[in-house]
Amino acid sequence: MKVKSALLMLVFTIVTVLTGCEPLMVLDPKGPQANRQAHDIMLSIGIMSFIVIVVFAILIYVLIKYRASKASPDYEPPHIEGNKWVEMICVGIPIIIVAYFSFVSVQSNYIVEAKPQVYKDKEPLVIYASSSDWKWHFSYPEENIETVNYLYIPTNRPIEFKLYSYGPITSFWIPQLGGQKYAMSDMVTTLHLAADKPGEMMGRNANFSGKGFAENMFNVTATTEKDFDKWVKDVKKTAKPLTEKKFNELLKPGHLGQMTFTGTHLGFSPAPEHHHSGSSKHEEGHTGNSQMDMDMSEHQNHK
Repeated sequence: MKVKSALLMLVFTIVTVLTGCEPLMVLDPKGPQANRQAHDIMLSIGIMSFIVIVVFAILIYVLIKYRASKASPDYEPPHIEGNKWVEMICVGIPIIIVAYFSFVSVQSNYIVEAKPQVYKDKEPLVIYASSSDWKWHFSYPEENIETVNYLYIPTNRPIEFKLYSYGPITSFWIPQLGGQKYAMSDMVTTLHLAADKPGEMMGRNANFSGKGFAENMFNVTATTEKDFDKWVKDVKKTAKPLTEKKFNELLKPGHLGQMTFTGTHLGFSPAPEHHHSGSSKHEEGHTGNSQMDMDMSEHQNHK
């Protein structure tokens, strides 16, 4: 009776806890990179679940078949040297599983690190994403605007994020679009993402960076290219220009709401010169183009 009550209480507790959980964002992808990662996660869960079920089935079989019997006290079991097939299975299957997971992981890593193949013919939108204690600054050099703690991106177009930090190392992460990548103070790292459907998403710093880390988040809005262009025009009509004095105020530790400016900080506070992007020449070419775009924006700002 006690065992039954304990099991019922355990089931009730699990159900109660799970009812308060939100859907896992990494399993609700909104872009090609996140789709690949969600597929790999479900593949891993499926294979591991199968392994667990098989192992438990074998365990139950062994416990039942070789349970204690009423043999005489002087009974001695027959001497067995071993079974080569059992040994080959016990060693071979784990090797096959690890080799397969390694192959999938390496293949997926190259896919998610590169520009999404589905949008390979489209020019990426370059966004410089820089962090400070405890906020995110998004600079659009092509559009010559900047936002704080929120991000607007067009759908069905590759996004090339240039990441760096004005403080400790942070981690830029939009779970529904792809994996995280570090932002550091002495170099720029490149992250390729894309959104294939409009909607609201959440992004955050996934690396502990001090007491304000828990609220170091930002909102992401994916819209059609038409709506994105309209948003850019509205910003240029209504937002105030970003000055060096105002930007230095924004860098002070603390939390802020969402803010919008015309111009970017890249003119008076450029990104670090060192870049770390993909290993391919194609990606290096994009890095060079991005730097050229930034230089053009700096020239416009000085004017």
